[in-house]
Amino acid sequence: MLIVLGIAEALTIHSSRLVLGLTTTAFFILYGAGLGFVAVRGLWKARRWSRGPTVFTQLIQLLVAYSVWNGGARTIAVVLAVLALVILVCMFQKASTEALIGGGSNDHPVL
Repeated sequence: MLIVLGIAEALTIHSSRLVLGLTTTAFFILYGAGLGFVAVRGLWKARRWSRGPTVFTQLIQLLVAYSVWNGGARTIAVVLAVLALVILVCMFQKASTEALIGGGSNDHPVL
């Protein structure tokens, strides 16, 4: 989703805000690619390091939802908040915690 947002930002760049548009585009595309890497390489293989970026991103998404709520787009804010909370609950379930923090080699897919 962040990559799509980056592409959408790239399509709306104006000469009056060229630097801001380019840096925002690069940020969203790189952050989206990084999260894709975390999901594919980290969570799928139950790597211990993948939990931190996942939780951090969901906490950021809750803050974004709060900001969107204050901006008037309440339906979007609710969707963002619910998705973030569902993912956080999944990340802190006992099975996820054991797979991501527990012992063992964690070389098997769990999702």
